[in-house]
Amino acid sequence: MMKPEHPSIPASRLSLLLACLLLSACSTTHLSRYTQEKDPFETYNRAMFNFNDAIDRAVVKPLAEGYVKAMPRPGQLAVDNFFNNLDDVAVTFNDLLQLKFKQAANDGSRVVFNTTFGLFGLIEVTSRLEKHDEDFGQTLGYWGAPSGPYLVLPLLGPSSVRDSLGRYADSHVDPISNTPHVPTRNTAYAGEAFNARVHLLDNEKLLDSTSIDRYSSIREAYLMNRRSRVYDGEPPRQRYEDFDDEE
Repeated sequence: MMKPEHPSIPASRLSLLLACLLLSACSTTHLSRYTQEKDPFETYNRAMFNFNDAIDRAVVKPLAEGYVKAMPRPGQLAVDNFFNNLDDVAVTFNDLLQLKFKQAANDGSRVVFNTTFGLFGLIEVTSRLEKHDEDFGQTLGYWGAPSGPYLVLPLLGPSSVRDSLGRYADSHVDPISNTPHVPTRNTAYAGEAFNARVHLLDNEKLLDSTSIDRYSSIREAYLMNRRSRVYDGEPPRQRYEDFDDEE
């Protein structure tokens, strides 16, 4: 795979669900062949998806909805800024691994100034500096590693073999993973995951109203979204039947 030549374009956290809306209008002939190649673990994945979904509907989603109603908007923004700042540490690391030095300087500056002048990231003082989205799964893809089969992780949700390895690699530079105090670390992990879930509430309504099979829609959207991120938002045009030959 050739390395991307386009400037980095950050992917929206909600793009996975938005992509599902587009998929609902697409022909499924070639798409089905593509997903059969990409999802050899479908029996396990569907079982884990149902397990995760049951926990989400019973516990996580109601808490997220209550949080949005009870927490003032400035408080929600501060929480979001805090976790975005922690994320920028791994983003900067992966910028360097992808030889995106200008982008690394941008993202490293965000970490430094938001951590210091922004009170540990609670206030974003670098709004003029673009927020990027890089992780080690994307870094592997950038250098030509295929995604491998689709994989649903317990509680964590959609992933792939490549992205699962990427999660582990990113944990070595993640400030949360490197927090020595276990209760604090676990609380931060839970808070990060919960904050990500809050961001999906509005667009989840669109997914529920347009998708017949939630599992398939999320799977397709995830795989397409991750491929787009590897190419910084501008993947080369490709026929559906060719997706299994190249990532």
